[in-house]
Amino acid sequence: MDKSTGFLIQGHRFESCILNKCKSAMLAFYFTLEGGESMNIVDPIRDKDDIQAMKEYLREWNERNYLLFLFGINSGLRVGDILRIRVKDVQGWYIKIKEQKTGKRKQLKMTKNLKKEVREYTKDMPLHHYLFQSRIGKNKPLDRRTVDWILKTAAIECGIENIGTHSMRKTFGYHYYKKTKDVAMLMDLFNHSSPAITLRYIGIRQDQRDKAMSNFDL
Repeated sequence: MDKSTGFLIQGHRFESCILNKCKSAMLAFYFTLEGGESMNIVDPIRDKDDIQAMKEYLREWNERNYLLFLFGINSGLRVGDILRIRVKDVQGWYIKIKEQKTGKRKQLKMTKNLKKEVREYTKDMPLHHYLFQSRIGKNKPLDRRTVDWILKTAAIECGIENIGTHSMRKTFGYHYYKKTKDVAMLMDLFNHSSPAITLRYIGIRQDQRDKAMSNFDL
């Protein structure tokens, strides 16, 4: 065990947690080891009060974890693309990436609040540094498994179920659709081939099924 950087369990290295988070953190770690998102369908965070609770919990934990969550729910980017972003990629109003899945270059304009938070977070960071660094190694990005563990830890503490890395992208999509009803724009942002795929992905189809059944009785 490296006391200054993290701990190693069953061959998986994770960053150290604050003591009062350890119970939730270890439970989240167990869920991640037992399958993570590969075996469980994760949900968007539908309730804005739950989103606020996650923000507050993660900000109290540290600024990196808070901004990572804020970045995910306000950009709709895949977590793999978020973790590859360097400080130089967010210098203006646009997030500039090359998508891992498609190989396409993409730029996405940041919201005002996200830009404000990114500017404050990066003000003393070298341009070549990864935006969301691991504390293990030198200028190494967080890995997806650690992000999943961070989000599950926060969700358990906030009493929110079925949360993982995809929840950030789904949360963006869910609330963008609820506000605009513009499924065509979401299809474009997510590179989906049909409205049905997008509505299912962001949890709207599930909401519709739930509403249909709640209004049905024999």
